[in-house]
Amino acid sequence: LTSSFTGYAQDNKLQPGGAEGLSFYPNPVNNGKIYLTSKTSLDKEVIIFDVLGKKVFQNTVSSKEISLANLLPGVYIIKLREGEVTTTRKLIIK
Repeated sequence: LTSSFTGYAQDNKLQPGGAEGLSFYPNPVNNGKIYLTSKTSLDKEVIIFDVLGKKVFQNTVSSKEISLANLLPGVYIIKLREGEVTTTRKLIIK
């Protein structure tokens, strides 16, 4: 399922851990925070889009915890990038 020659997964269907171990939890979000999981300690770029494709959040973080308390409940698309590895997933905020 994974390709060692490319570190890019556009639609992350791999379970668990995602593309090269880059993922997040919980999903759905209940407490306004997500936690990033990764096999490396590189900075991570987090971009979140609403269902219409409008960017509603963008940040580059070195920590594992991100507050999403300012986002309204709904369905979003989250894109995580760490170095050359990118994963895109559906994000649900309750």
